[in-house]
Amino acid sequence: MSNEREVIEGTFGQRLRLDGRGFVVLGAGQGMGRASAQALADLGAEVVCVDIDEGLAEEVAREIGGIAVLADVTDRADMERVMTTAAGDLDRFAGVVDVVGMARWSSLLTLDDETWSAQFDICLRHAYLTVQIAGRELARAGRGGTIAFVSSTSGITGAPNHAAYGAAKAAMISLVKSAAVELAPHGVRVNAVAPGTIMTDRLAGSLFQDPDYAAAQAANVPMGRVGEVVDIAGVMLFLSSDLSSYVTGTTLTIDGGVAAKFAYATPSFD
Repeated sequence: MSNEREVIEGTFGQRLRLDGRGFVVLGAGQGMGRASAQALADLGAEVVCVDIDEGLAEEVAREIGGIAVLADVTDRADMERVMTTAAGDLDRFAGVVDVVGMARWSSLLTLDDETWSAQFDICLRHAYLTVQIAGRELARAGRGGTIAFVSSTSGITGAPNHAAYGAAKAAMISLVKSAAVELAPHGVRVNAVAPGTIMTDRLAGSLFQDPDYAAAQAANVPMGRVGEVVDIAGVMLFLSSDLSSYVTGTTLTIDGGVAAKFAYATPSFD
């Protein structure tokens, strides 16, 4: 028994390592994408850094020794080119981390068709293209792989002004399940994370400039703080490594415990 335990304990560090594997990070230029690219590279992976901003893609690629690619991830031709590059230039194309998405808030009663379509384009279309195009490449290679997305707690719960964004993120969660089932015979795992409030540069430069708003957000979280991009990158690393080798079709909530709270007023028994 002691020998078996030693063997098991000795493999965990190796199962986290990504040496000899290559990953595509979509939206690598900043925020959760940049942190995820850095996390993958830190554990030995070669990373293709994809962004619609060429300067940002090149910057993060220089930082981690990766490959910069300019692309619009909602465009099929661009995504074909990205995945072909990955399959051809990486020693072993092993997976994709896709963090692309942007919320456009609007009341349901005033929501216009352009906003609805735009939210599904930027929050869902790239995920569909990723599981289809990257899924084909990974299946063709026959060595398995991983695909990990960023969904949102907005796709799990309801909130004012989240109708289009939440519906698109909920659709992503469903897509992840379907893709996981279809790609499992090829050894390809598909998962997602559902973040709560995460302190990205975009939020820091907008809503969180109001100190009262920032304090209220932190107070709403049982852990007493809003999330950081490294909190997401760490789980993306887990989902991309062999530590999660039996995890597929799952969406992991990363919100500091907000979704676990009792949702109604709690009476005092003092």
